[in-house]
Amino acid sequence: MVRTNGAKLFRCLARKSLQSSLLEASPTSINESLLRGHYRCFGSGICNNSSRVIGIPNSTSVNHRNRLLFGVLNANWGAARWIHGTAYMAANDYYDTLGVSKNASASEIKKAYYGLAKKFHPDTNKEDPDAEKKFQEVQKAYEVLKDEEKRSLYDQVGHDAFEQANTEGGAGNPFHGGGFGNPFEDIFQNDFFKTIFKQNIGGQDVKVSIELSFMEAVQGCTKTVTFQTALPCEACGGSGVPPGTKPETCKRCRGSGMMFMQNGPFRLQSTCTHCGGTGKTVSTFCKSCKGDRVVRGSKSVKLDIMPGVDDNETLKVYRSGGADPEGNQPGDLYVTIRVRQDPVFRREGPDIHVDAVLSITQAILGGTIQVPTLTGDVVLKVRPGTQPGQKVVLKRKGVKGRNSLSFGDQYVHFNVSIPSNLTQRQRQLIEEFAKEEQGEYDKGAAAGASG
Repeated sequence: MVRTNGAKLFRCLARKSLQSSLLEASPTSINESLLRGHYRCFGSGICNNSSRVIGIPNSTSVNHRNRLLFGVLNANWGAARWIHGTAYMAANDYYDTLGVSKNASASEIKKAYYGLAKKFHPDTNKEDPDAEKKFQEVQKAYEVLKDEEKRSLYDQVGHDAFEQANTEGGAGNPFHGGGFGNPFEDIFQNDFFKTIFKQNIGGQDVKVSIELSFMEAVQGCTKTVTFQTALPCEACGGSGVPPGTKPETCKRCRGSGMMFMQNGPFRLQSTCTHCGGTGKTVSTFCKSCKGDRVVRGSKSVKLDIMPGVDDNETLKVYRSGGADPEGNQPGDLYVTIRVRQDPVFRREGPDIHVDAVLSITQAILGGTIQVPTLTGDVVLKVRPGTQPGQKVVLKRKGVKGRNSLSFGDQYVHFNVSIPSNLTQRQRQLIEEFAKEEQGEYDKGAAAGASG
């Protein structure tokens, strides 16, 4: 059976690409030469008087299914090259791509494919720049291995020959030109999985922002956010069809979920776009959601905001976003925190800063003042001679870390208030102070001159 199929395929390829002199060779002799490992020369002027050989080395370790070899002539027919189906197998062949053995059953191949397709689908791997390429490789491998006829051809000619037949064009390609067409073009350009997978990527994520006061962010609070997103359709219960509606067998694919077409000697198949590969259709849809299973609506989510959140932080609330049409994986909710500025406190990470204003006498003579903290006012002692801009630190009076038991510090910055209006008595006292200060200065200057 293997020998007969090999001879048929070889004769078919030769009929499309080689001149009539090549076809005069006996099919039996060609077949026998291939399977016995002999070399047969074709030198009827095709190779510029230089004979080329097409054959397979005689080896008992090579499986007869893979012992098919065919020549591909270049565009000017001036040279020929030969490809051996088992001489080299790429490390990443279709079986390796899906992670299955060459003896894997159809169900094992299908299971491996769906697992990898979901894993590498670009819509669910936006952070992986290679996800789309991996997804295409997995899809390409499955399109071939899921079909018995294409899989049989792939096993016979080998990975390299199969790939070359798909990618190489021009008159020298036996799969191209002469009305033969490229039987793999429709396979690898088919985006059949989109119809099935587009409803299995889960609900949409939602991004909103919420504004908090300074103290709400520091101490934590409970808030409710309301936003527009996809909600399960209440009219149909998320089924997409009116209650009591039964699905019908898809007329286009007759319930198989697949569409078949003949392209030369190859029979191609792809997922039915009418039913999405399910094999079932419905004649009427829910009037509310029009069959989408979800509708746009308002959704409210209660948030428990932990103490210590800061401005521009984003909180992720799992499975609180848009509804999944399939009901399996709702989207996530991302809440960005906006913290309003406070008239008293300024925050830098876990530390906070406040300003304290001293009178001129407090700065000179010292004393005590009240300073606000996150837990209430405290009495702070001011040292005599405190200068404007000087600061003191109140340990562990800052913000508590969200992931630790430690607190930040509070920094008190002193400013001195200079009075702009003085009473007569205050002015006299200040002038006396100034004279005294000047006298002390003069004495000091005289002493310095005499010395």
